[in-house]
Amino acid sequence: MELIYSLDQIKEIATKLLDLYANRPVWAFFAPMGAGKTTLISQICKQLGVAQAVSSPTFAIMNLYEANNNDIYHMDWYRLSDEAEAIRTGVEAAMEECDLCFIEWPEKAPGLLPEHTLKINIEILDPEHRRIFITS
Repeated sequence: MELIYSLDQIKEIATKLLDLYANRPVWAFFAPMGAGKTTLISQICKQLGVAQAVSSPTFAIMNLYEANNNDIYHMDWYRLSDEAEAIRTGVEAAMEECDLCFIEWPEKAPGLLPEHTLKINIEILDPEHRRIFITS
């Protein structure tokens, strides 16, 4: 599936992704720096009912949010050096126990992604437009 959107359509894109893939527990976001991974994840979390501010867990590696009795992890693997370090930080266990998990920079530990991972590739078309390719 492919979607092209402008940044002011982020809410609609988040709604569409949730409508299509809410049953998928692990979402991996592949995109270059500045593509809007955190912005999109933040909007998805807001629509799921997360009340607290959603920010990139670059230094913490993962943030836990709760919404409607669901545990939602937002992970950022950018600072991880390899899969062994990812395992030591607890990301593998967190993916198994949560209701929903969003991962930025999954390419840092691709072997840890479950088989059923929804893969979202975001491409920067210009300063205001993005293209999403979704594979599963």
